[in-house]
Amino acid sequence: MAVEATGTNHVAIIFGVTGLVGKELARILSSKKTWKIYGVARNPMIISQHPNYHFISCDLLNPSEAQHKLSSLRDVTHLFWVTWASQFPLDSEECCEQNKAMMGNALNAILPVAEKLRHVSLQTGTKHYVSLRRPFGKGGEVCYYNEEHPRVIGGNNFYYALEDLLRERLAGKVAWSVHRPGLIMGSSQRTVFNFMGSLCVYGSICRHLNLPFVFGGTKESWEEAYVDGSDARLVAEQHIWAVVNEDIHSTGGQAFNAINGKAGGFTWKEIWPAVGSKLGVEVPPDMFSEEFSLLAAMADKEGVWKEIVEKEGLVQTEMRELANWGFMDMLFRCPVKMLGTRNKADGLGFTVRYQTLDSILYWIDFMRKEKLIP
Repeated sequence: MAVEATGTNHVAIIFGVTGLVGKELARILSSKKTWKIYGVARNPMIISQHPNYHFISCDLLNPSEAQHKLSSLRDVTHLFWVTWASQFPLDSEECCEQNKAMMGNALNAILPVAEKLRHVSLQTGTKHYVSLRRPFGKGGEVCYYNEEHPRVIGGNNFYYALEDLLRERLAGKVAWSVHRPGLIMGSSQRTVFNFMGSLCVYGSICRHLNLPFVFGGTKESWEEAYVDGSDARLVAEQHIWAVVNEDIHSTGGQAFNAINGKAGGFTWKEIWPAVGSKLGVEVPPDMFSEEFSLLAAMADKEGVWKEIVEKEGLVQTEMRELANWGFMDMLFRCPVKMLGTRNKADGLGFTVRYQTLDSILYWIDFMRKEKLIP
């Protein structure tokens, strides 16, 4: 539900165009006659063949390369930052500094020349509201975080560093927004925390080897809502909605949770059988196991995935390009609930909503059409 921009002078630059949300941003904007798009990523990938789409290969951690490749883009009017550097552990000082440097390199190249820049749209996540590095107890009240919830004291959340950098560099002269999705559902071969890729590779291997489709995690994560689902289509539409609606622009920055919409999120227990059925696997009656670990179970399955790719005539991928088993184990054993409200976006007129199960089923079909999974 992106609002159609008027005129013909809308020029987007999408940093992280090969990622889950970046691909959707490029797809949506390429379908609009009023937009020209620059897509930036380190490694090329065919995202759009529309004549208004232009790909730029750039290592944003290299300041001289960023300056060389980006400083001629004088016509940019809207900047979308949907990328991050994952070399260091989350909440580490190194991760914080690296991501700040990467955005700084891009801004150093773009801001001095893009005199028509009207909006910067930053993507972070609902981890804005919690820390994963402190001890956690069990029980307690469930908190549904709104955008005004104070920052967590201590730690090195790079989300805060990026917001502070934008506030400093834009200096009240350019409007900006920050979008905080939960667990993103989309399709990409260039995403570190790739939930859909991991889920589909796991299901494909279970079907190929006739293994049960087991959920391995904590009982709390199985039975209770711990994360919000965020369809990549919704997150992309919210980015666009925020940049084209000047009535909600703020040079001080507007924050929006970017979540599917069901109050209280979803539980794995309620959706697991339907997901298994869609993937064509056996879902056993005892589908929950606290002992089962995907990282351990899939450790020797690289060759199995290669067999599946060859047998089914799929796009050639290594298992690691689609699946991150450590991430899945962490997700299914999440120590803290990251649940938000979307009252702010709803109240300002953003109407796109999805049921999380519907999102998962849609992206399974999408990945099949892309020949990434059988």
